[in-house]
Amino acid sequence: MTMSHSATIGAEVHAAPKSKARNLSIDRARTFLTLVVLLHHAVIPYTHFGHTDPASWIGFDVVVLATDSFFMAMFFFLSGLFTWSGIARKAPQVFLRDRLLRLGLPFAIAAFTVIPLAYYAIALQQNTELTFAAFWWKTVTVGPWPSGPIWFVWVLLAFDLTASVLYRVSAHLVDPVNRVSVRGFEQPAVFWLLLVVVTAIVYVPALVYFGANRWFEFGPFSVQASRILLYFAYFFIGVSVGAANFDRGVLSAAGRLPRSRWLWVVATLIPYCLMWCMIYIKRGILGNPGVLPDWYQAIYGTFFVLFSAAILLAILAFFLHSKSPGPNLLDRMQADAYGMFLVHYPIALWIQYALFDYGLPAIVKAAIGFVLTVILSWGLTAALRKIPGASHVL
Repeated sequence: MTMSHSATIGAEVHAAPKSKARNLSIDRARTFLTLVVLLHHAVIPYTHFGHTDPASWIGFDVVVLATDSFFMAMFFFLSGLFTWSGIARKAPQVFLRDRLLRLGLPFAIAAFTVIPLAYYAIALQQNTELTFAAFWWKTVTVGPWPSGPIWFVWVLLAFDLTASVLYRVSAHLVDPVNRVSVRGFEQPAVFWLLLVVVTAIVYVPALVYFGANRWFEFGPFSVQASRILLYFAYFFIGVSVGAANFDRGVLSAAGRLPRSRWLWVVATLIPYCLMWCMIYIKRGILGNPGVLPDWYQAIYGTFFVLFSAAILLAILAFFLHSKSPGPNLLDRMQADAYGMFLVHYPIALWIQYALFDYGLPAIVKAAIGFVLTVILSWGLTAALRKIPGASHVL
């Protein structure tokens, strides 16, 4: 990085913002993550952790440990990339209106429809006589009112509004991380170190204090207690990376990150294997206690943040390296990906409910569930987007 390059960073952060053209690599990464979410929910009933079906397969535990340890944090990172420029070019009331339309309205609709419909499939396994009307009324009046995967939507709305307030306080708040992103053009390990340090500071103490299973809940508004600051850190770092110098920062296709993609695969595998070592200690040595000792949580949390930061860069490195002009499957799915995220959960759970009594291997059940969930959620989203005005929300 030359001296003149460095000197222009602050000026470019605060230059008059322009609407950014779509970034094909980021779009593909975001759509890929949506498919990872669908895969996660398709296989989790057949794992040790989410063993709600008689069939299981250890390979799905390998998948779920990986996905649960990074995909939502990465979603927040990608969601933040173009937030600062969006705030800068819109009046506060316009930004608020747009976010409420794109995030608030879908969350409200899904909380009253999609989520009760999804969890009704689980309730029927305990009580086959239960009607949907009775289940829905109990859910929205007495509770519990789980949010399923759509908790992401209201949390992202809260983060967007927080970012809007922070921008009004000072547009310079993103400068330090943006400078690190520019250094990451040639030294992506420096950016990775920033991710690790920041997320370790906000996550490890929270994991020790709250544990992994506690959630903050108020009606359908829920979020995992130990991860809320972790998600905000990923979001705000994404905001800072995307604020300026995007094409000359760590996410530049011409930078070192895509050229060193296989090194990031290795950097991902090491902490991932260490997480499995800690799981062995928990189950085989500690006897799977109800309350884990603080030292265990601290060590596991450290491996967790190392893995999360490394796999984020590894995945982005491969998408940045890809020279495929498209349109490929991810490109065709891109416009419908958000809607698929919103509507897939009841589809996945009802398919699992239908397959429950069949004596099929876990791999077969999960494959059927994943393929059908992708096809049906994509088809449903495409149909919904044909409703006048729906494309502005979905």
